Amino acid sequence: MSHLWYWLAVCVFGLFGMAACSSLPTIVPDLERRPGPPAQLEGAGGPLSAAHSKAILDRLEGSGQNTGLFERHLALEEAIVGSPLTTGNQVRLLQDGPATYQAMYAAIMAARDHINMETYILDDDEVGQRFAQALIAKQGQGVQVNLIRDSVGTLGTPAAFFQQLTDSGIQVLEFNPINPLMSRKEWSLNQRDHRKLLIVDGHTAFLGGINISSVYSGGSFSRRSRQRPDGGVAWRDTDLQLQGPVVAELQKLFLATWESQKGEPLPEKNYFPPPEHAGPHVVRAIGSSPDEPFSLIYATLLSAITSAEVSVNITNAYFAPDPQLLDVLEAAARRGVDVTLILPSQTDSWLVFHAGRNYYDRLLRAGVKIHERQGLILHSKTALIDGVWATVGSTNLDWRSFLHNYELNAVVLGPAFGKQVQAMFDKDLAASETITLEQWQRRALDLRVKEWFARVWEYWL
Repeated sequence: MSHLWYWLAVCVFGLFGMAACSSLPTIVPDLERRPGPPAQLEGAGGPLSAAHSKAILDRLEGSGQNTGLFERHLALEEAIVGSPLTTGNQVRLLQDGPATYQAMYAAIMAARDHINMETYILDDDEVGQRFAQALIAKQGQGVQVNLIRDSVGTLGTPAAFFQQLTDSGIQVLEFNPINPLMSRKEWSLNQRDHRKLLIVDGHTAFLGGINISSVYSGGSFSRRSRQRPDGGVAWRDTDLQLQGPVVAELQKLFLATWESQKGEPLPEKNYFPPPEHAGPHVVRAIGSSPDEPFSLIYATLLSAITSAEVSVNITNAYFAPDPQLLDVLEAAARRGVDVTLILPSQTDSWLVFHAGRNYYDRLLRAGVKIHERQGLILHSKTALIDGVWATVGSTNLDWRSFLHNYELNAVVLGPAFGKQVQAMFDKDLAASETITLEQWQRRALDLRVKEWFARVWEYWL
């Protein structure tokens, strides 16, 4: 792979830092339950009153399972994250590349003022060229296009691909260039922009796990659609399309990244149009970066699992958990919560795959249920707690996402959206193979050796 030399370099640097990593860092704040001020919501007109906020949250919790998740968790989440819970949003759940690309492409073609796009991978293939030509066309119509692309994620994309974008007037910013001579701030090889974000005219946004690449051209839920046009195995991913006040929070994150990377000043555009009530959903945008003391996304996920009383359903592509995540998953299962994980059966990351499998025995003994998705490459990153707290985004459950990457997730509250996520989870579950403790203890010796080897490097993966 074109990224192989990069990861070798990371590992070499890692060897020099291993002595400093003999004790793993605590990367979340104290999650002990403490009373605090109730969570406050913001709508299109600004902050809601405490009474109005409480009424909305009571209605959301009252129409779902009576778990107490909201009361105990949301105030702590707000204190951890800092970004507001916003009401009046419309959220559309997008499953797999074809549906996501179709919705993104339609939004791009309807753009009238600006397009802000942030991605890890942007390949020079059929899908990448289609997006490139659409962005160039909109730039030619007077719509300002601003693009952030990660230096490692786009390592295999020819410079000519981005030159055609720049020549059209599109502002292209390379995040943390691998070449230290091109760095615009303190150079750090290991920090990467793993976010996937598209914002159109300040009122429609997309986020999730999908990159811009033809590997996502296939579907996953029908046997006929699993084959990509190039004959490869389909990739299974999940994204969101959002409208409403939360889009302004996502816009702030994009512009903050542009500024922190010292990009050229952006042309004046209407980046923050007056917010409008778009739908019934309550949403919080959460961005994490290695510049913070701990991952905000990870901290709020741990808080939600700690508060769970009924169920924890997690689907994740890259699972190499740290001790804190292992502890809260085990604790939830032992207090009677139904903890179910859907993880990949095949992967594009050999080391992460086997590093995560190293923990199967421990989790299964604690009562955690583990299933491996069959027939495709699983790339989704979702969680559903007690049927009322859902998150979709770019964050994997591995050390790279926790400590080294810029990541982006949305939290959506309420049973209505939770039912959609549960239905999607159930479909994936039906296409998965259950891993039992008895079966796992009989695995071959070569698998055990691979797990041991991968675990040595999990911090740097």
